[in-house]
Amino acid sequence: MCPLGRRRHLLLPVLALAIGGFVASGQAVPAAKPPARPAAPADPIALALARAEEGYCKENLPVLRRTMHRLQDKNLQYKAGMTAARCAMGMRDGTAVMEALLLLRTQFPQDPEVLYTAAHFLSSLANQAAQELARTAPESHQVAKFNAQSLESQQRWEDALAAYRKILEQHPKLPEIHFLIGRILLERAATPDAAEQARAELLRELEVNPKNASAEFVLGEIARRSGQWDEAIQRFARASTLDVGFAEAYLALGMTLSSASKYAEAIAPLERYVKIVPDNPAGHYQLAIAYARTGNKPAAERELELQRKTAEKAPQRRAPNSAPPQ
Repeated sequence: MCPLGRRRHLLLPVLALAIGGFVASGQAVPAAKPPARPAAPADPIALALARAEEGYCKENLPVLRRTMHRLQDKNLQYKAGMTAARCAMGMRDGTAVMEALLLLRTQFPQDPEVLYTAAHFLSSLANQAAQELARTAPESHQVAKFNAQSLESQQRWEDALAAYRKILEQHPKLPEIHFLIGRILLERAATPDAAEQARAELLRELEVNPKNASAEFVLGEIARRSGQWDEAIQRFARASTLDVGFAEAYLALGMTLSSASKYAEAIAPLERYVKIVPDNPAGHYQLAIAYARTGNKPAAERELELQRKTAEKAPQRRAPNSAPPQ
């Protein structure tokens, strides 16, 4: 056999191995296996949750923020919102914290863990903001106001008053400071003299900020307690006009109108109050009085029944110990 023939003979087994079998032996060549399909990608939200719980918050918080509002599975949405809130808090991302808490408070308003988380995280956010304020603007009136409010919360009345008055020395037109001084004067001592001093401060507040509904309301309370019905009615009406969501202003206005025997006029603000705060027995009771005094006994009976039901649901809120209206 020629050399070339011998080379061909030796190459045959090699070629046979290359195609998966020995051609010379007569065995069939097995068919090539189809390529394996790539694994299906994992659910992105499930993957983001798992990774975030392992501590990889920076990489996975954006996924949670994008998807948690669209989730139909409530259990998954709850878990995503909680995880996003915790991650965002750890990263000191206040905007993301608020987004997650808003979702949780909207979708799971009565859940104890949601309420605890909201209270805890919002308190932490407040502390962080206060620390940043003190660090970036230590000489600002905002920091001075924080310090004065801290003294007030400790009932260190004289120190708080001094702190607020010092702010006014530097910023005489700053809104709310006169109101805060007036509030302390009323809190510190329930005397006619204290009420008159507080009234003077509240009037100064309205000179600085005529739209301060709270100042109008407290002036109304001072007038109501001294039996000055006309001024009280005017103040409470003004407060409810300045802030249409000021529920207590409607209740105070209705009660004062009733005290002045203006029962027909009391109905509208009291109806407004029970619409805003339907679970307070006192509102239904006061409205029942106004209805009864204007001759609308069916409406009065309905409100008395609502008073009874709301009192049973919220025993900590007690209606006035007065006889039912006749």
